[in-house]
Amino acid sequence: MALKRMTPASKATAKKVAAKKAAKKPAKALTKTTATKVSVADYLAGLESDKRRVEGQALVKIFEKATGMKSQMWGPSIVGYGRYSYVYESGHHGDACLVGFSPRKGAISLYLGTRTPEAQALYDKLGKKKRDVGCIYVNKLEDIDLGVLETFVKVATAAAAKDFKAKGWPVSAT
Repeated sequence: MALKRMTPASKATAKKVAAKKAAKKPAKALTKTTATKVSVADYLAGLESDKRRVEGQALVKIFEKATGMKSQMWGPSIVGYGRYSYVYESGHHGDACLVGFSPRKGAISLYLGTRTPEAQALYDKLGKKKRDVGCIYVNKLEDIDLGVLETFVKVATAAAAKDFKAKGWPVSAT
């Protein structure tokens, strides 16, 4: 079988086809939630609701005591503690906080893993809450046991650090 020679016109057509195929491939997703330089105190001070501001300040104290780490803003509204650097098999990589919270208008979001039996038991004892993928929602702090929350934060932080280190992902306090 003889090889077909490409003319300049067929080369241009081949380039257009290749460009269209490349354009159809989804771009790699960028990590939306990254650490920022915004101070947690400034973020909390800027909350519209006085109640959420007070709850946010209370959560900072609980999380800092439980984790032994300083708080840092992640994205525009997550107060996070610790950091891990991940790399997925797809090649996607980034950094995220080990645990955190967000005093949102509708509910307080708690970012705490429940992968271990101990963490799951603490989740069960926490009080009135809802769970969705990777997040626990609390309407107000009065609805939950803050002593259980503090222990839950300690357990979830230790479990996350252990899990991520086992994957070979670096974990740090900042």
